[in-house]
Amino acid sequence: MKNFSTVLGFELRNYFKNKSFMIWTLLIGILAIGAMFLPRFVNLFGAEGESAEIRQMALLDENQLVPDGLLAAFFPNAQFQRVDSEEALEALVENEEVEAGFAVLSAHAYRYLVFNKSLSDSDSAAFTSLLQSASFAAYCAERGLDFREVSQNMAPEITCQETVLGKDSSQNFFYCYGLVIIVFMLIILYGTMIATSVTLEKSNRSIEVLVTSTRPTSLLFGKVIAGALASLFQAAFILGGLLLSYAINRSAWQGSLDFVLHVPGEVLATFALFGLGGFLFYAFLYGMMGALVSKTEDISKSSGNLQLLVMVVYFVVLFQLQNPDGILMRVASFLPFSSYSAMFVRIAMGTVAPWEVAVSFLILAVSIVGAGYLGAKVYRSSTLRYGNPLKLRRVLRGALGRE
Repeated sequence: MKNFSTVLGFELRNYFKNKSFMIWTLLIGILAIGAMFLPRFVNLFGAEGESAEIRQMALLDENQLVPDGLLAAFFPNAQFQRVDSEEALEALVENEEVEAGFAVLSAHAYRYLVFNKSLSDSDSAAFTSLLQSASFAAYCAERGLDFREVSQNMAPEITCQETVLGKDSSQNFFYCYGLVIIVFMLIILYGTMIATSVTLEKSNRSIEVLVTSTRPTSLLFGKVIAGALASLFQAAFILGGLLLSYAINRSAWQGSLDFVLHVPGEVLATFALFGLGGFLFYAFLYGMMGALVSKTEDISKSSGNLQLLVMVVYFVVLFQLQNPDGILMRVASFLPFSSYSAMFVRIAMGTVAPWEVAVSFLILAVSIVGAGYLGAKVYRSSTLRYGNPLKLRRVLRGALGRE
């Protein structure tokens, strides 16, 4: 295409000369990389064998139903202060002198008092199990049974040696979740930037000069490819630097971030391949939507339906992460609107045949070419049309020579 390389170079220079783009890319990337080296300078996990911080808790047990041994077993990092009234228990909790308090009402009932309950609070579940054990211990004592022996025989220790020959979905869930969010953000951010760039040239009339020396097709393809390369640079610097620096410091982190940062190579390759394809597909569509308007304030009107489609795909894939082999994800992995995220989720967490990957990518590749062709047609036919936003259906019919 005539002058394509010139347009591509010009658009890339605009991205890399943009101080905001470069500053945020470097800042976020350096902070992410630096955070991965933190355990080499700061002891995040405590010394080996060092006990956790002792929690302060309170207990009202007027009938002495809960022995100290069970308290220590079920709350190993807690120090219990026994009180003799509910008023004293409530005062300790309300004044935040203790984290939580328990009032044992009977062998099968208790009250749990806490000032601020966190999402991860499991104290009530632990105390329920404690009271069940205390009740069973009393039952054994009444009948002359050895509580420890009976407990060991009722619930013997079982050793499980787990070998995953395929994919561990529970381990892959979190990085799939993160990658879906990343590709969604790249499409929304750079798609809007491409649409704005196209509209801005119509708004300031610079398009009238550009079309005399450069074909509209070259202009659109140059903008889209430049946006793709800029997004690749940004994602590679931030995400690639984060993953590489974690791999270097994995032992210092004791593998604690493996669930989100230890991504298999095949998943990363699929993410890069389908993510780039999905970006190009939507980038051409965003460029086409930007060509329909001549004022930047009208971009939201023309691209609103497209953004809604991206949002729908985003939520569908997220909600189906726990069911990657379901019919909805199977269909979504072949549609060009959604395959960019649905297919790599299936590869990471589900069962997918090689032919399915090949067919899905072929459909996506053909769709990219089709979107580029249509986008170029719309861009060419709407180049010098100003005023109110153009109707996509009418422009497409005119661009394809049907009116």
